[in-house]
This record gives sequence, C-alpha cells and structure tokens, in this order.
Amino acid sequence: MNIFVIMKRTFDTEEKIAIKAGQVDDSGAEFIINPYDEYAIEEAIVLRDQHCGEVTVVTVGTEETEKELRTALAMGADKAILIDCEEVESMDQFSTATLLATYLKDQEVDIILGGNVAVDGGSGQVGPRVAELLGIAQVTTITKISIDGNQAIIVRDVEGDEETIEVTLPVLVTAQQGLNEPRYPSLPGIMKAKKKPLETLDLDDLDLEEEDVEGKTKTVEVFLPAEKQAGKILEGEINAQVQELVSLLKTEAKVI
Repeated sequence: MNIFVIMKRTFDTEEKIAIKAGQVDDSGAEFIINPYDEYAIEEAIVLRDQHCGEVTVVTVGTEETEKELRTALAMGADKAILIDCEEVESMDQFSTATLLATYLKDQEVDIILGGNVAVDGGSGQVGPRVAELLGIAQVTTITKISIDGNQAIIVRDVEGDEETIEVTLPVLVTAQQGLNEPRYPSLPGIMKAKKKPLETLDLDDLDLEEEDVEGKTKTVEVFLPAEKQAGKILEGEINAQVQELVSLLKTEAKVI
C-alpha cells in the first residue's frame, strides 16, 4: 500500500505571536509538526503496519522544514519529500495544494492523509483542494478508518455526531482529534531517521513556473485580537442582580 501524508510546519501552539509592521514576526519562535498532521502520520504508520507498504511524508516549505520531516521519519515514516517554495513570493492554500498535487499526480497513491486544519491558518482547504486537483474521493474530519482490499470504511465527526462512509481507493482523508494517539519518536527511531531518504524538489523538478503557483489571495491586514475588558461583578439581592444583568445585556453588550 502506497500511503502519503501531507504535512505542515507550524508555530508551536504555546508560542506567543507578535505582529510587526503588519506581518507575523516568527523570529525566535519554536516550530513543530502541525498537531492535526501528527494524527495523520500516526494513522499512516498504523495502516502501513497492518497492510504493508510505504509511508511518504510530503511538505511544502523551506530548508528549515527538514527538522519536522526528520521528526516524522523518526516517528516511523519511510521517506520524506520537501517541496521547496522559497522562490515563490506569494503563497496561499492554492499554491500549497497545486505544488502537492503536481507531485502526487505522478505517484502511485492508495491513500493520502493530512490534518483536518493547520493550527496557524485554520482554513482546512489544502487537503480537499489536493483531492479535487487529483480527481479522487475525499473524506474530512475522520475519527476512524479501516481498509479492506480497495475499500475504506471511514467514520467522520459531524459536529458532535458520527457519519460512516464507505469509499473506493484512492482516497484523501483529513484527521480529526480522536483518531489516535500520536507516538513520540524513540531514540532508535531518531537514529534511524538520519539514514532515511529525504528528497528536496523545486519548481523546475515539478515542471512549474512561479506564476503557476502564485497565491490567489492577498492579506489586507494582520492584527492581534483586542484585549478583553475587565468584567463586572454584580452585587445585591438576586432579583436585583438579574434585572441589572438583563439591562446591561440590552444597553451595553447589546446581545438581547
């Protein structure tokens, strides 16, 4: 079974993000594998171990992303591919999906896994866009998957409920929290990862020009959320507090 995982390098979720001159300042920030992509990597390894085959992790990024790819290899992936986008000035979800799909269309694919969303952008667009470009089935927010021959039985989260879907391979799925518990790289895994293949491709390798992947969206403004105002503590008899609360909700909060 040929299994691919599309992965993203994101800010550590504990990082405090700063904005300078209208741009996110990532100097000194710690980067990690997008947490939802960790579920995808773990599930890919489990499926590989159940059905034999190979797990290849693919990402779009710059040279710094090799660190996260090596972590994925240490978790148990077999190969890693870095699609270098450093020469592309304007990147968005269209750009990433185009680069990934261009690489994947020349591969023998049984299943592609990715995270449901990235914790930095949160658009959830890249996986579905890749599936659309490849012309294959897609199932998002999955919490369980089993493979039987060329069929996949998938359970997906639908806002607090579940939906079970049967689909023919190849398929792209995106992982939701609860799919599994990602493993930590072991010391032997870290040592083995140093010898596993990590290939870097650029636009020329994919027969693409910069204009083919230039972003379709433009960032107008970047800003941090406004600081929360201090809350009010109501005092007095319960009935009086209720009346004051309703009044404040109408006049100040204007939510009723």
